[in-house]
Amino acid sequence: MGKKASRSLGVELKPFIAPFRFDGSGKFHLKSSKTDEKGGLDKQSAEKIIEANRTRLTEFQERLYADDRWSLLVILQGMDASGKDSAIKSIFQGVNPQGCEVYSFKQPSSRELDHDFMWRSMIALPERGRIGIFNRSYYEECLVTRVHPDVLAKERIPDPLVSRNIWRERFEDISAIERYLTRNGTVILKFFLHISKEEQRERFLDRLDEPSKNWKFSMNDIAERALWPRYMAVYQDIVRHTSTAAAPWYVVPADHKWFARVVIGSAIVSTLETLDLRFPHADAASLQEFKQVRTALESEGDGKPKKPKSK
Repeated sequence: MGKKASRSLGVELKPFIAPFRFDGSGKFHLKSSKTDEKGGLDKQSAEKIIEANRTRLTEFQERLYADDRWSLLVILQGMDASGKDSAIKSIFQGVNPQGCEVYSFKQPSSRELDHDFMWRSMIALPERGRIGIFNRSYYEECLVTRVHPDVLAKERIPDPLVSRNIWRERFEDISAIERYLTRNGTVILKFFLHISKEEQRERFLDRLDEPSKNWKFSMNDIAERALWPRYMAVYQDIVRHTSTAAAPWYVVPADHKWFARVVIGSAIVSTLETLDLRFPHADAASLQEFKQVRTALESEGDGKPKKPKSK
């Protein structure tokens, strides 16, 4: 894509990105963020944008891999049934699996509990040239552990360190680590899939109606719904305290899965196009070597011209 095409891409996708981006400047209230926003689109027009973004992402991922300077970390947070799994499946459809890795962070193992709260996420960070997708992330350590103090107790942190300042300290630690990563070439995109409690109810009922989705449901999901106000308050706190210009949060309206995919995909491709990703150029020595390779290969064919590829 040329510079002109890149500029037009940014302008084209901005309406689906800018309204939902929060970089820490100004005030943020979660209640002011709609869950059912459609961005002036219907499902049919949204699907065209989603498909176009898939094509763009496939090209950018190939360049990212070849360029081998940057890495991209995509973080997806949200309540159960907010659409994290399906968003990954849809947005990254067609992307080369060799350059993309997905990690789902669930209940920590005993080995993970014997390390600091960031350890299991840090060892899963994407290498240069790759895209890493965190389905839930280290932000669970400021979310679930805050809503459920018994989970925090399992981390066996020395008592003097578990003070009333622990959440502020964790926010500070996370922001410092994200700043460090961005200074070393890891681009961080953080998405909170903001779903309404009513829409979650409908999706839970759909899961019960479809035998192939029954495995996703448990009574614990109902117990967590009872804590909805608490979760929303903590999510608001997370966005307020860990949004920065280098690692902003995107509060994505998630009641309509198709619009959530428009926002997430648009933010990803518009960010990648700013990195000026390029395929490596061969130097003079390599070009000379290529000539020798061509000569050797053509001599194997006894001077016969190269056959055209069959389609």
